[in-house]
Amino acid sequence: MALDDIHFQPLTTVAKHIADRDISPIEVTEAILTRIENYDQGLKSYTTVTADVAMEQAKKAEVEIMKGIYRGVMHGIPIAVKDLCYTKGITTTGGMSIYRDFKPDHDATVVTKLADAGSVLLGKLHMTEGATLEHHPEFPEPVNPWKKDLWVGVSSSGSGVATAAGLTYAAIGSDTGGSIRFPSAANGLTGVKPTWGRISRFGIFDLAATFDHLGPMARSAADAAAMLQTLAGWDPKDSTSLSTPVPDYLAELQGVYGARGVKIGLDWDYVATDADPVTIGFIKDAVAVLEEIGALTTPVKFPDQAPLLKMNMAATMAETAAHHAATYPSRADEYGPSIRAMIDQGRSADPVAMGQAIIERYKFRGAVLRMFDDIEVFIMPVFKLGTPTWSEMRAQVAESFDIIGKFTSPFNATGTPTVTLPVGYTDDGRPVAMQLAGGPGSEALLLKVAHAYQMATDWHTRRPPGF
Repeated sequence: MALDDIHFQPLTTVAKHIADRDISPIEVTEAILTRIENYDQGLKSYTTVTADVAMEQAKKAEVEIMKGIYRGVMHGIPIAVKDLCYTKGITTTGGMSIYRDFKPDHDATVVTKLADAGSVLLGKLHMTEGATLEHHPEFPEPVNPWKKDLWVGVSSSGSGVATAAGLTYAAIGSDTGGSIRFPSAANGLTGVKPTWGRISRFGIFDLAATFDHLGPMARSAADAAAMLQTLAGWDPKDSTSLSTPVPDYLAELQGVYGARGVKIGLDWDYVATDADPVTIGFIKDAVAVLEEIGALTTPVKFPDQAPLLKMNMAATMAETAAHHAATYPSRADEYGPSIRAMIDQGRSADPVAMGQAIIERYKFRGAVLRMFDDIEVFIMPVFKLGTPTWSEMRAQVAESFDIIGKFTSPFNATGTPTVTLPVGYTDDGRPVAMQLAGGPGSEALLLKVAHAYQMATDWHTRRPPGF
């Protein structure tokens, strides 16, 4: 395999070449580290590059593979993680200046799982402050490789940029209201927000624990499936993690036939209330492809989310305030203005309103689960208008987070999985994405449908110009 384009090869393809000993983990790791050195100064996706650790792990992987010890598809694959995942002895900031010198004494479970699978840690990826909407004023904002003025998505901003630009094969992101889906959509990636508890959250900085999900961000459904296979599973260190068996996500993919017979629900009236005709057109084209390859579509009515959205953000802020109680307000002057405002609102929350928010959340979850009694997958956009620019995003959030989070945050409240994938690009170069949503534990099905779509289209193979 030629090294000049190895950075954009699928993770699963590189894995096969490593397993067949056509290429060594050392060569692959050196190539990606060189690419980071050449490009990341302009993209600002990494907060810490762990070159020495990466090379040590790559050498270990090569020795093992040469001895016939092959741990699986992630063995020898260079990966990066969002900087809210604890890494033993390696700076872990959570995007916050108060933790700029924090070096944990243990790894997050997801980091341990990647190491046990033989993957190579390239480094830690930039993120917004405390996984909120804005980066700390003293930290850089990553740059969207598709267009500099486009939003990179938050809070897993570095995860999206690095993966899209070929500076890692995949990344770990986290999602409280859309932070795997936003950067996946904005950077033309495939991202999985799994069922809540499917991936352990031990050893991470929480934003709002009952809304937070960890998941993989990659350049295809197959690559995301390979990474999810490694990350998922029960963890005795996280009592909220699920003990249900982990499917072989990669093995369950069925190529272009994976959508055959799958019952997909559509609510165009719901989508049309907040998505523009261009976005709707791309998604309708994607639905037509799914129908051509055997999916069965049926109209449904998405549950009324207005009562949920009215209280959802307040509940998130209250959980955020709880997480930061040890350092806020005692060190409030070290926090940026955006997260300060969130915590202040959370600290002043009305307990009766919080009780109402819990009730509405469970009522909405029940309605969504009932919808999945009749369908297997529900399709909706991520953004109302392609990928917004930074200024467009901030204008929307200034009016209400619900404008930008309408299609994403409901599935944090329900804890049910979604897969985000690209379905086109606007005339001015903005990536457009759709979400496939399913019932609890349906990640394998969602990935199977996403993979089938990607076998019939090439949107996921497009690369940012100049990279």
